Amino acid sequence: AREDVRELLWAALGCNVAWGLVDAIMYLMNVAIERGHAIVVVKRIQASKNHAEAGKILKDEIQPAIASLIKDEELNELSSRLKNLPAPSKKNLITAVDLLAGVQIFLLVFLCTFPVAIPFAIFDDLALAMRASNGVALLLLFIGGFLLAGYAGFRRGITAVVYVLIGVTLVAITMALG
Repeated sequence: AREDVRELLWAALGCNVAWGLVDAIMYLMNVAIERGHAIVVVKRIQASKNHAEAGKILKDEIQPAIASLIKDEELNELSSRLKNLPAPSKKNLITAVDLLAGVQIFLLVFLCTFPVAIPFAIFDDLALAMRASNGVALLLLFIGGFLLAGYAGFRRGITAVVYVLIGVTLVAITMALG
């Protein structure tokens, strides 16, 4: 019935808003945790007894591929500069720029999932609306995979198909779990 389709449309839009909020809040939590960890690392370096200890702390925080390229003298120089910084504060763990990024993440999630809800506003037949919605989702996954592959330097066609297959698999798992 048409009422069922409208109810499903509102539920889908509610889910879009909820996931946008979840992703935005998780982003902000991650920013705060990463900055808090950086403060802990700087404090550990500042409290270190010698260059070797400070260098080890610093090297442990750098990605292994990059860390292997950095010479001990460079680590010593960097750790010396960190030791000379004023004591870090947890005052600005989340800034206005971070909040703006959170709003952008919310909008990105909502706007990326909104087209999937549109068929429910167009079609009266629930089964047809579901199939059209699935088709829109698959198309968006293909386009997203294609574009991200270009960014990452992967093969576009293969990556786009893999994205679609991952999406289909996740939907199947979700449906199987109820």
